[in-house]
Amino acid sequence: MATLRDIKRRIKSVKNTQQITKAMKMVSAAKLRRAEEEIKAARPYAQKMKEVLGRLVSRQEGFEHPLLKAKEVIEKREIIVFTAERGLCGGFNSNIIKAAESKIRESLEEEVPVSLTLIGRKGISYFSKRGLEVRATYPNPGRVDYPWAARLGETMIDAFTKGEVDEIYMVFAEFRSVLIQRPVVTRLLPVETGGLGAEEGGGDYIFEPSDRGILNELLPKYVNIQIYTAFLESIASEHGARMTAMDSATNNASEMIARLTLHYNRARQAAITKELMDIVNGVEAMRKRSA
Repeated sequence: MATLRDIKRRIKSVKNTQQITKAMKMVSAAKLRRAEEEIKAARPYAQKMKEVLGRLVSRQEGFEHPLLKAKEVIEKREIIVFTAERGLCGGFNSNIIKAAESKIRESLEEEVPVSLTLIGRKGISYFSKRGLEVRATYPNPGRVDYPWAARLGETMIDAFTKGEVDEIYMVFAEFRSVLIQRPVVTRLLPVETGGLGAEEGGGDYIFEPSDRGILNELLPKYVNIQIYTAFLESIASEHGARMTAMDSATNNASEMIARLTLHYNRARQAAITKELMDIVNGVEAMRKRSA
């Protein structure tokens, strides 16, 4: 049976843990606000680029571009997996890993070899032990800028145009809210022209210097912006998941402290009652002797 000292020591330990989880929640909340602002600023730009590309592609007949060319036979598939550097964010990392494993399993069932590009220590640690081909690993910088995403985009475009891989997919968490982060598997290359919805209405546009010239410039940038927004979504999702997890941990710690305090008070009351009974019995024994 736990002594009063043991219970008191455990209460102190839980309070120390609660202070840590509360601090982590506040830090994640601050980072989430910044990440949420960045993803809200990037989404309209990515959407508008998608609409412009959709309009341009729909106007071209017989236009061929290396980034649009889908191969009939897929001999190798690349999967980019975005995870976090650290844990303590609920099911964030495990949900992304499950989505990536599902895509890997689907590829292997189709007898398509898979190579991985892993971003974030959690994904690197998990998949490096699974006997899969890992093409490249990158630490998660925590706060990404467009040039970083553009360098990764250039690497992916180079591998695709050289025929080293036939398809490239991304697996990341889409940020919906603080409580909802949805794992997403989307194709990066070849660019899906069916997903480039041309903007309806609004009249026609005149493109200078030419439609095809602009397409040649925009397609690589579209790939880069897809990677950039995926990274922003992943970072915002991570902070949202960690904030929720730390809030839950803080609340659980409060409940545990309340239970331990109640247990401590009951044990202390029982100990005091026992001491009083010993005193009363001692007094009664002395009275009988004197009588």
